[in-house]
Amino acid sequence: MKHIIFKTYNTFTGIILRVTLGLIFLPHGLQKTVGIYGGAGFNGTIKIFTEQLHLPAIIAFAVIMIEFCGAVCLLLGLTTRFWATAYVGLLLGIMVTTHLGNGFFMNWFGNQKGEGCQFDLLAIGIAVALIVEGGGKYSMDTHIYRKIFLRSK
Repeated sequence: MKHIIFKTYNTFTGIILRVTLGLIFLPHGLQKTVGIYGGAGFNGTIKIFTEQLHLPAIIAFAVIMIEFCGAVCLLLGLTTRFWATAYVGLLLGIMVTTHLGNGFFMNWFGNQKGEGCQFDLLAIGIAVALIVEGGGKYSMDTHIYRKIFLRSK
């Protein structure tokens, strides 16, 4: 299992994809954990998710952790495939429960009821590519893989 999680191709594709996804989600994670960028912070976000959106507390907690810890780990290239898989699940959940009913397109001009699923599909595509590719060059996954698997041979 460790082999699957840490193995990566030594290309620039992985670093480009993981930094892109990490930078996209880090501000969202910071909104939900520490309340910057107009966010409600951890307790406020838990309250919103459980009381207004009626999500179970464990799901609310998971969303916050995926958006914050996942973004940080993607930027570091640490367990890239794990976090990319978590993002696929997160984005599919958001798309099905919230965005799909608003159509395909993002709400650029504010003339829709809410956001469509266009962004979700783009981010899912990046995450799936990371699942296939791994963290790429300059990832902690590469370092860990070399320490665990190449040293033992």
